[in-house]
Amino acid sequence: MTSEITLFVNPVAGSGRGARAAQPAASALRAAGFSVRTVLGEDADDALRRAREAVAGGTGALVAVGGDGMMSLALQAVAGTSTPLGAVAVGTGNDFARALGLPIRDPAAAGRLAAEALKAGTARPIDLGRVGGRWFGSVLASGFDSRVNDRGNRMRWIGGRFKYDLAVLAELAAFRPIPYRIGLDDGPVTEIEATLIAVGNGTTYGGGMRICADAVMDDGLFDVTVVGDCSRATLLKVFPKVYAGTHLGHPKVTVHRASSISLAAAGVTAYADGEPLGALPLTATCVPGAAWVLAP
Repeated sequence: MTSEITLFVNPVAGSGRGARAAQPAASALRAAGFSVRTVLGEDADDALRRAREAVAGGTGALVAVGGDGMMSLALQAVAGTSTPLGAVAVGTGNDFARALGLPIRDPAAAGRLAAEALKAGTARPIDLGRVGGRWFGSVLASGFDSRVNDRGNRMRWIGGRFKYDLAVLAELAAFRPIPYRIGLDDGPVTEIEATLIAVGNGTTYGGGMRICADAVMDDGLFDVTVVGDCSRATLLKVFPKVYAGTHLGHPKVTVHRASSISLAAAGVTAYADGEPLGALPLTATCVPGAAWVLAP
């Protein structure tokens, strides 16, 4: 393994935390004896190109500094390779790092943990979800939650958690159950009405909402959480329980485990790792051991 580590930085993550976090993370890696090369990009496409070049050039690890969007970009670079991924989580959601038990908004600790794993050779494999040529590490969202994301992205005049809360209220006012067609593995395609369907490789989205609370990142299976055809009143009762994962016990919620899933619904955009993936229909596949991570 080369001693050169690539620090993959989003300077604007978390209102500037990405830029501030790069230095303590780099210092921790250098203190452990690694040389550190920092990679920035003019935009997402340029950043991904540079990250892929670093991986192809044999970097010892790609350590992403930022939020879930940056982790998603990094996954596109390391998936299917032997290059381990480290995560210095300093964004808004940080769900990928949370699922791996990594430090949140503590770049020095995250840098030390990555260095220790590299020196000990204890990088571990995790599964990833794949939709076409796109990889995801945590949760693929579709339905009410993705429509909240759509609306929140259009609300550029406000930021932070309050924007999400306002988007939830606005979507509740317009809410109707969504007709889906869903197929799990080689089973039949069935038609259901649901509030949302979340496909979990990891456990959380939205900054700690445990929508797929029992998902395991190295079991070769997705946890598919289906919230059925709730009324607005029921949804108002169920949705807050997502933060503790206790929504899974509600009679309107079912969980399936599958290695692949097909989803179709009109007018629904899917999000994966908090990033827009595209309109349904789609097929997602769980790929065992698709990436190596520097994590406990």
